[in-house]
Amino acid sequence: MKKQIGILTSGGDCPGLNAAIRGVVRAGQEHFQMRCVGFRDGFRGLVQDRTLELTPKVLSGILTNGGTVLGTSRDKPHRMPIGGKTLDMTEAAVETYHRHHLDALVCIGGGGTQKNALRLKEAGLNVVTLPKTIDNDVGMTDVAFGFDTALNIVTEAIDRLHSTAMSHQRVIVVEVMGHRAGWLALGAGLAGGADVILLPEIPYDVEVVAHAIRRRTRAAKMFSIVAVAEGAMSRLQAETVAKLVTAKELAKKKPDRKAVSAELDEFHEKHVNHTVELTQQLEKLTGQESRLTILGHLQRGGTPSAADRVLATRLGTGCAELLSRDTYGVMVAARRQGVEAIPLEKVAGQKNLVSPEHPWVQAARHVGTCLGDQP
Repeated sequence: MKKQIGILTSGGDCPGLNAAIRGVVRAGQEHFQMRCVGFRDGFRGLVQDRTLELTPKVLSGILTNGGTVLGTSRDKPHRMPIGGKTLDMTEAAVETYHRHHLDALVCIGGGGTQKNALRLKEAGLNVVTLPKTIDNDVGMTDVAFGFDTALNIVTEAIDRLHSTAMSHQRVIVVEVMGHRAGWLALGAGLAGGADVILLPEIPYDVEVVAHAIRRRTRAAKMFSIVAVAEGAMSRLQAETVAKLVTAKELAKKKPDRKAVSAELDEFHEKHVNHTVELTQQLEKLTGQESRLTILGHLQRGGTPSAADRVLATRLGTGCAELLSRDTYGVMVAARRQGVEAIPLEKVAGQKNLVSPEHPWVQAARHVGTCLGDQP
């Protein structure tokens, strides 16, 4: 009897999702006698039983397309907005799974998706996940698909900004995606020759950044490129967050934890505009005209790179092979040139962050890039 496999994509979109869907379905259908059905718009489609039959016609031509033919959302089964209320819809997701007589559910997504998939596993479902994210912050895998394409896009943007920065003798601040992980800013900054790279993992001192820019000016280098991850923080801001996080962990009463959580939420809401403030600070401290470019969702879009197509296909076909062997409750991780099944319990909640000792960081320092922490 053919295995019945459900597939959904969840979280933010990124290049390579369609390649991953295609990899799972084509390998499943052609080599492992599987029937695959897609659920639209992530976990919400699973809860509401909105499906798309993944036929050869649907798969035709999607390898090179960005986004996802299934659609996506950030909804969580256990906390889903329904009719103006936030409800636990896990039971509805389980009912849909059994209604379609599924043998397994494939969830393709980032860190949040790994957590949600683990909850569904704990609810009794057979689940397998694939790691995707442009931030490259999913733990326990060498790399996630989507990252390489975004890295190329950001690098090209920095390349283009060099000419206008040089022509007008400006400081150009480039805000790059990455709330907690600075891989995108670090990799693109290194590849694009940014003069300053600011990461969430390495709190910066704005005076150190300004000093680096002034030093370039004294050396007759009349422009500077500053690549900033959106989650980058000054030392003072990082200390504030650390104190709030500690206070939340130590709070014994629920009202106290809620109060600290509210303070953290307020901080992060205000921090959204931190690159605007940073750009203004640099102009004041350096006396040099400074401009901000926020790349935003541009980084997510477009045709996936060859590397991401290969990676997504490799993970997708590896997923189908694991499903054929009844291997469930795992994430299909990239390991060197192969794949490895990692239990979801080890993946959920884990972040792949930039270590201050990482070779990319050391390379940046060796070529004279300022990371904001050392004069």
